[in-house]
Amino acid sequence: MSKFGKLIVKLRIPILLISLILLVPSAIGFLNTRVNYDILTYLPKDIETMKGQDILAEDFGCGAFSLFVVEGMQDKDIVKLKQKIMEVDSVETVIWYDSIMDISVPDEILPDEIREAYRSGDCTMMAIMYSSTMSSDETMNAITEIRKIAGEQCFLSGMSAVVTDTKDLCDREVPIYVGIAVLLSVIVLSITMDSFLIPVFFLLSIGMAIIYNLGSNVISGEISYITQALAAVLQLAVTMDYSIFLWHSYRAKKPLFNTKEEAMAEAIEKTLSSVVGSSITTVAGFVALCFMSFTLGMDLGIVMAKGVVIGVICCVTVLPSMILTFDKAIMKTTHKSLLPEFKKLSSFIVNKYWLFLIIFAVALVPAIYGYRNTSVYYNLDTSLPADLPSIAANAKLEEEFHMNSTHIIMLDSNLDTKTTNNLVEDINKLDGIKAVLGIDSVVGPTIPMEMIPSEIKSKVDNGEYKLLMVLSEYKVATDEVNAQCDEINKLVKSYDEKGMLIGEAPCTKDLIEITDVDFKTVSTVSIALVALIIMFVFKSISIPVVLISVIEFAIFINMGIPCYTGTVLPFIASIVIGTIQLGSTVDYAILMTNHYKEERMTGLSKKEAVKNALQHSISSIIVSALTFFAATFGVGMYSDIDMISSLCTLMARGAIISMFVVIFILPAFLVLCDKILTHTSLGFKVPKNVEAETHMV
Repeated sequence: MSKFGKLIVKLRIPILLISLILLVPSAIGFLNTRVNYDILTYLPKDIETMKGQDILAEDFGCGAFSLFVVEGMQDKDIVKLKQKIMEVDSVETVIWYDSIMDISVPDEILPDEIREAYRSGDCTMMAIMYSSTMSSDETMNAITEIRKIAGEQCFLSGMSAVVTDTKDLCDREVPIYVGIAVLLSVIVLSITMDSFLIPVFFLLSIGMAIIYNLGSNVISGEISYITQALAAVLQLAVTMDYSIFLWHSYRAKKPLFNTKEEAMAEAIEKTLSSVVGSSITTVAGFVALCFMSFTLGMDLGIVMAKGVVIGVICCVTVLPSMILTFDKAIMKTTHKSLLPEFKKLSSFIVNKYWLFLIIFAVALVPAIYGYRNTSVYYNLDTSLPADLPSIAANAKLEEEFHMNSTHIIMLDSNLDTKTTNNLVEDINKLDGIKAVLGIDSVVGPTIPMEMIPSEIKSKVDNGEYKLLMVLSEYKVATDEVNAQCDEINKLVKSYDEKGMLIGEAPCTKDLIEITDVDFKTVSTVSIALVALIIMFVFKSISIPVVLISVIEFAIFINMGIPCYTGTVLPFIASIVIGTIQLGSTVDYAILMTNHYKEERMTGLSKKEAVKNALQHSISSIIVSALTFFAATFGVGMYSDIDMISSLCTLMARGAIISMFVVIFILPAFLVLCDKILTHTSLGFKVPKNVEAETHMV
């Protein structure tokens, strides 16, 4: 290790030059990494709804569709508008009344349920089908172009429109997220560190690591918008500790050596040996996300695990080079740390440890209850502001047509008209069904099949499958629509075994079922991985139990609070927050326990050892937690995307709760479990005279 530290010190100028040069390809990689704004694409590819989506795109050339509401416009003008929309790139077709009949023919000849499905008062509705997929760049560009053509009296709804608005909102907000995180982190570090300038170099070093990480994502081709929005903020929050540790180590070593270069070489050695162990638990937390069937977890997990590793590398290479190069300027801005030594607080906590054990016991039950009963939502519309065009369009669709979701049924093309109509009749009897539309439900004595244009037929019947569109009054992700999907599926399978139900609501239903399993998987894997790492670090079977129990208690409190405040969380928060909080804040507990072990082995009694460990750790824990809080809290307050806002708010609150739990509850457990810990940990040798003294206490 000392050779590595000396090498870094010797090559500090080339390291700085190389680090600057690497920013260029990293920036190019970042700009060429596509961002995916459609969460549903991360569902497993082998489930029926996703297979159906693929068939729809490949066999029908229809990767997505939107329902388009036009208000207060005459039919002749609607026809002109439709023709303009048809000319937009990636628009496959637009289906309206004039697709079947000339507008001079009264629509009274249509069945009542079909006429009511597309016309309501002075509003009419048409279906727009796109040749590319729901969240493709081509479809989103088409959405933008249609909106320019349409004007204010038109409303474009559907998942593609929601995805487009999400993209526009993210593109505006993400740079501001980074700015807020940097500003608040600088403020916290300037107050808690012993130099006003050193936070700038922390952020420059971490900023480089973030750019390297985001640039390397080009290898995978794309990342989710959630990952893009959180990556920089989260990497800043979880890797700042490493920079702080290097700086403290360098300041401690400097008076002991003749030159700053020798001091830095030793600081790098100490930092590397400590930070590697600390970072492994953080990496393990993110790796646990990769075990999700819903592959958004893998997307976020890989990017953040990679970010932590790159952050460690930059901490022991780029940051030392910066500090040595600008050492004089940094030293001129040094000041006394504003944080006290916390001697009295440490003594109080240890001497009254039984009080905090009582607090733990009393708070545990409501914390677990809240944790298990916090409500979550799966409807992606809910996470966006109500004034976005797509959300306003969905509200208009509900207001005028009493519609909230649209399903598509794919049936065997050879299924005869009578059987198909029987299926349609059975589906129409279900609660919440507005109408079921298809060629078979339109043709009859008044409109013979010969009158249906061939291009329309081909869009709903390709010779292998034919399509039915089901208009539902129920909102996506509700219990009502999920039950409705189950009933429709049963009916479809009873008439056609190869029939499939697809669309946003069926996909979201699958999402609910899959992520429910993922939540348990991620929690189990993250706890197991972190426990194994702690077991290896401390060579103990009891220390992992104590440390993880303490942090899990903090997680229960954090995730339980929304239950009592009536806050409904986005589903992804319930899955990822626990593992992120465990992986990134268990380091607080590891730091204190390591100090406790060292103090205990010097011959101190259990209470004195815990008291000294707490006093030595408390400042570092507070600085770390406040930095994590600063990097995420501002983003949580600012973001208009509830998915991002909720995640950042939970992470910020989780860091503070973990800080308080480690400072007040962990010492009580160390005192209470001292005998078990010392006897079930290898290399934890307590002098016999101290053991005897301890037993008498």
